[in-house]
Amino acid sequence: MALGVFAQEPRLQNMGKRFQNTMGGIRTATSGGQSDSLRHRDKFEDSITISFRYLDSTGTYKLDSSIKDFYRRFPLPLTYVDLGNTGTASRTILFSPRLHAGFDPGFHAFDAYTWDLSTVRFFSTTRPYSELNYFLGSRVEQIIELMHTQNIKPNWNFGFHYRLVNSPGFFQNQKSNHNNYEFTSRYQSKALRYTAYLALVANKLQAGENGGFVDTTNILRNPIYKQRYNIPTYIGGSSAFTSNFFSNKLNTGNSYSKFQLLYRHQYDLGKKDSVVTDSTVIPLFYPRIRFEHSFELRQERYTYIDNSADSAYYAKRYDTSNTGGNTSFGFYEHWQIMTNDFSVYQFPDKNNLQQFIKLGVTVQHLSGDVSSGNKTFLNTMGHAEYRNKTRNLTWDIEAYGHLYFTGFNSGDFDAHISLQRSLGKKLGSFQVGFENALRTPSFNFDSRSSFYLLRSAQSLKKENNTHLFASYYLPSFRFRLTGHYYLSTNYTYYRDYYKVNQESSLFNLLQLCLQKTFKLNRHLYFHSETWFQQKLGNAPVNVPSIYTRNRIAYEGNLGFKNLDIAMGLEIKYRSPYKADGYSPALGQFYLQDSILISNATPDLAAYVHFRIRPFKAFIRAENLNTGENLQGFGFTRNNLLAPGYALPGLQIRFGIYWSFVN
Repeated sequence: MALGVFAQEPRLQNMGKRFQNTMGGIRTATSGGQSDSLRHRDKFEDSITISFRYLDSTGTYKLDSSIKDFYRRFPLPLTYVDLGNTGTASRTILFSPRLHAGFDPGFHAFDAYTWDLSTVRFFSTTRPYSELNYFLGSRVEQIIELMHTQNIKPNWNFGFHYRLVNSPGFFQNQKSNHNNYEFTSRYQSKALRYTAYLALVANKLQAGENGGFVDTTNILRNPIYKQRYNIPTYIGGSSAFTSNFFSNKLNTGNSYSKFQLLYRHQYDLGKKDSVVTDSTVIPLFYPRIRFEHSFELRQERYTYIDNSADSAYYAKRYDTSNTGGNTSFGFYEHWQIMTNDFSVYQFPDKNNLQQFIKLGVTVQHLSGDVSSGNKTFLNTMGHAEYRNKTRNLTWDIEAYGHLYFTGFNSGDFDAHISLQRSLGKKLGSFQVGFENALRTPSFNFDSRSSFYLLRSAQSLKKENNTHLFASYYLPSFRFRLTGHYYLSTNYTYYRDYYKVNQESSLFNLLQLCLQKTFKLNRHLYFHSETWFQQKLGNAPVNVPSIYTRNRIAYEGNLGFKNLDIAMGLEIKYRSPYKADGYSPALGQFYLQDSILISNATPDLAAYVHFRIRPFKAFIRAENLNTGENLQGFGFTRNNLLAPGYALPGLQIRFGIYWSFVN
């Protein structure tokens, strides 16, 4: 069966860029909003045309069929580090402050494994399409992913997406079990004036916590603990290894539940037109004014539980006491957030719906169940946006802003402007931009939070973060240079397991990224990515000065027509730095300034990735650098990720990704 669906999906750069919805160009009855819909298709032909948009995007994307970069499919991004097991708390090693105003509960250690409305895809397809993905790693690490989408009618699509991430882990009490669910539907009336979007996104995240190794200086070199699962940890007790992903019992750890429901509908006023062919008349519609209403319901629950709490551990780390023995210890917080947004679009050019002006107002009701009682807040916010992507695709201008008038976040605002210019195939493209956010610190820093353990409330000012960025991309030279410059005042952070601090003085940080691919011969390539970071001033931030990933790979087909293969070696290196510690009871990373984390050797992996038509497979051997003779050869030379937490030894990972056209 021929598949006409595969083209590489553009990667959205992490430059603070946000996308707003226009859902298409000139709209026609045969397309459900697609700009290329004048093409007629036979529904019985042996091929498929499929594309998707994100909820707030103006561009159309194709499904990603690339196999060169494993991290395009793995849940944890390339620039993130976890606690030594897939599914555990993770953070980016690149400085990245929050640049969005508004209410934030403050729990982000598991964001890498969370789906939300920004990741929802609304498809349009000529045939029912499904994906079945299965990933298996050492110690029965498993990722199962199912996706299906089809158009019930040409103007009505629905989709379903599910993912399970389950990993018992190499070390004690680090089992993770994450379930993600997503349902989407998009409908457009035959008259092309009314469009509706429905999205339901649910996440159930569970991760065991062990508090880290009781000692990293001697235990990792002690042959008694050659089997790493036997290394003693601070909390969680001794538990038997189990690979049963149906077992969701959590003795000690964090359990987060997040649910989002969005219903957005739009009605357009504009001009009708049509195209007459030899056999039919195809109606067209040019929107000029759009009225939009969005309703969003969010429910979020955050729980930490230790069913066999060690009173000495919590007294020392959190200045709290417990009766000890088998008494449970923990925290719980629940939020319900209802949002109504009313917006109006105006399209100056009827032939270019990617140029528009948008104005809107938002009313948000927040209800929290916290240890200090039930809390209720009401926010009102106004927002504006201007977007213009020229019809010749030369310029792309984006500017938006949000201002909170009243409520818990009164006075918060964020503003963003970016300009992108295409210089042609030979000269590439560049982008420059600026954004600034004045925001109330996340609620976990508020004394009313269940996870606030200081004995007295602190007076915190609003955070102010400014971000300047620029990027230059030269595809003919396989080269990209990106720069970020951050300025921050009133930066709020944890300075140990539970103590809140705010840095009132201004500090800044420079971040550069250089990406280059060298073609060594016809099929041999060297891919290099390097990040440089330098903080200036008394910044309460510790980041590695250099982080780099380099791959040397064969990329070709080995003489087989339907085979696409990429195989080689991958090397990752982080320069020594005082990596953040981790507070398991709060689910937060904190600033520590005493333990230097240094790689004994760079992380080394060997891989073979290949594709045969709709079938893709990934085979990897990771942490090859950990091999050593510790009273017998083994992979025990573990690199540390954070104080008390290390990468495992050798990991073998195998994944298959199969797509089906029904």
